[in-house]
Amino acid sequence: MHVGGPVRAPPRSSPHRSLAFASLSTIDDAGAEHVDDQQTAFLETVRRFMDELILIPRPQAETLTPLGELVQDFLQADVTALPLVTEDIPSHRLVDADLALAELDAEPTAVGVTGGQQRDHSSFPELLSNAFARFAPGPVDYISVATSPTTERRVVAVGVRLLTVDGHRVAVLQRNAHPEFGRNSARLEIVAAEDAGAVALLSALRRLMLERSVLRGQVISFSGNDYGPGAAGVDFLPRPQVSAADVVLPDGVLSDIVRHVVGIGLHRDALRAAGRHLKRGVLLYGPPGSGKTLTVRHLLSSTPDTTAVVLAGNSIRFVTEAAELARAMQPAIVVLEDVDLIAEDRNLSHGPQPLLFAMLDALDGLDGDADVAFVLTTNRVEVLEHALADRPGRIDLAVEIPLPDLTARHHLFELYARGLPLSAGAVAEAADAADGVSGAFAKELMRRTVLLAAEQARPVTDDDLRAAVAALLDSRNTLTHQLLGDAGQ
Repeated sequence: MHVGGPVRAPPRSSPHRSLAFASLSTIDDAGAEHVDDQQTAFLETVRRFMDELILIPRPQAETLTPLGELVQDFLQADVTALPLVTEDIPSHRLVDADLALAELDAEPTAVGVTGGQQRDHSSFPELLSNAFARFAPGPVDYISVATSPTTERRVVAVGVRLLTVDGHRVAVLQRNAHPEFGRNSARLEIVAAEDAGAVALLSALRRLMLERSVLRGQVISFSGNDYGPGAAGVDFLPRPQVSAADVVLPDGVLSDIVRHVVGIGLHRDALRAAGRHLKRGVLLYGPPGSGKTLTVRHLLSSTPDTTAVVLAGNSIRFVTEAAELARAMQPAIVVLEDVDLIAEDRNLSHGPQPLLFAMLDALDGLDGDADVAFVLTTNRVEVLEHALADRPGRIDLAVEIPLPDLTARHHLFELYARGLPLSAGAVAEAADAADGVSGAFAKELMRRTVLLAAEQARPVTDDDLRAAVAALLDSRNTLTHQLLGDAGQ
């Protein structure tokens, strides 16, 4: 029976230590009188040795996984002794990397990796040699990625490619971004039998990513998600088809804008030869609905082979990424719509800087000979004037887009009335009555005219136009006038 205190289990120890202590105890208990000082010192040394021995972790043998055996057979080198080279790829460029690697892979040999989520937390070397997990070849994981407004490509999300580049054997692990696992960009992990192999692969990869990029010559917009700007993807937009006849501005205004944005690009060789810069910034300012966006659409229509990045609203936070893409894909146009909104909202930030300053830095960050045009639009230029004046040279052409005068208003009403059975007199009468309205007003007016006739299942008449004008100009629709750019309200 035990009395007095809690019963304690004896400490766990290795069999070797138990044997040693048993031997020592036997000597201590049975023959202590026969042990001299020299023997005591020896026994103490043995005791310390055994204590230290059991504290040393037993080495775990690194073993090749089935995937490692496959890669090692291809590389013909010990994969456990090879260095790892990594290349991070922005998410919107993963499809370009996939295209480049597919072109380098003369005989497609991509294999997947088993292991579930554990593989997402393991580096390429850990997938090849691991004492605890047996990562093996398996089906390749794919994701579907847009390559234009109407096409998609199946892209490797997790897979290993075995390539020979310039005579060098190279293994590449290709992974897409996984923000939930802390990987905000896509990544290539490269193991080569020789250092020159990784260098040759990266050189060929970067060249082909530019030459074969699906973004070149497209109109795109960045789209974010909950994981931040590093996870930005892109949306492909159809290129607008807006002729000069569809843009109604005061005489000479549109031609000045086109000469600056489009003309400089057309004469890039002559300008470079003369040592002149190509980078340019254009600011289009004026009231809502006056035609700024339509002017931008005409510029995009006039540059079919130019890469265009259109940012509006929250997507303007990707202005740095847009500038980097424009530099890589030049000739390029970067459109920043309604920049007055970011100028006054200092709560929106891009890293440590307000978005306005990130935008100005992007304008200033490109080399002068970069064939890139920045086109900014704003409804309230006064919000931007101070910032632009403090950092001159970012914008080299500012153009006011005013509300249409009487002549322009007649032209706009005729433009939007095309295809409708309306008399010229009724259209002119409507234009005269709608003083101070914008092109947006004219566009909405004609839609309402058609709607009035459709509600009664009959053709459009001049009376429908008159009724629509009266309704839109009614004092009860004051807010609607303002939303459509009516300066008189």
